[in-house]
Amino acid sequence: MDPRRLLIFREVARLGSLSKAADALGWTQPAVGQHMQRLEREVGIPLLLRSVRGITLTEAGMALLVHADAMAARLSAAESELQALASLQQGTLSLVAFPSAAAVLVPPALADLAGRAPALDVRLTEAEPPEARAEILAGNADLALVFDHLGLPEHGDLVTEELFEDPLRAVLPAGHRLARRGKPVALGDLAGERWIAGCPRCEAHLLSATAEAGFVPDVRHRTDDYVVVQRLVAEGLAVTLLPQLALTAAPGRGVVALPVRTSPRRVVSALLRAEMRQNAAVVAAIEALRRVAV
Repeated sequence: MDPRRLLIFREVARLGSLSKAADALGWTQPAVGQHMQRLEREVGIPLLLRSVRGITLTEAGMALLVHADAMAARLSAAESELQALASLQQGTLSLVAFPSAAAVLVPPALADLAGRAPALDVRLTEAEPPEARAEILAGNADLALVFDHLGLPEHGDLVTEELFEDPLRAVLPAGHRLARRGKPVALGDLAGERWIAGCPRCEAHLLSATAEAGFVPDVRHRTDDYVVVQRLVAEGLAVTLLPQLALTAAPGRGVVALPVRTSPRRVVSALLRAEMRQNAAVVAAIEALRRVAV
């Protein structure tokens, strides 16, 4: 296969149209179409389904797109590394972070990084861990801040750098009997409460943790917004578990956050493609994140 055609194919697949891909590449539509026909002849199987609504991928096309994304990511990594060979006085860094990390960790880390490499062009995008992981795999971002409770699934192209453990707190109304004691609580002490759950991954972890404590939580509300969560708790409507990062990002009134005995584990990590481990900007960013996380 001609690697150039793989990159053209990736653009067609990403934009869903030969004409849009031609515009993005600065070519003519017939030229793009000819490259796609030659690529299909090279692989010996249809890759694209053409219709009046545009382009969709066959099963083979979807399989090839994974490799085209990986190739594009590696080319992008090569370009970034070459830019950074001289020093950190040039180059770019694309960072993706989940909301509470973007609020608490990223600003001081980027300020630290700007002091050490003022010409480095850093761009931040907020995204939850699954979306951030997809951006890294596709080569659209250099570094992601993610969290996980049970460990991230392994992938041959990815490297995980564990940064710190973000403790989970039991968040209770200020007038709650356990809040007035002000001592660490066991999850089993909250078995009879109404609960608030977060994202599907967080709710799955809540269910796993409470199952270990011997009960199934009575989940009444579901929201990813930790401001909303704390307002619901403050009104005495439910209790919940929140990570310390979320509580630091948006301290709530009328609630008490207590340590949880045998606290469920939540780890914050930096996620990157394996080939980016030698990228000077990525290394500097991870070091800055470690400094502010202490």
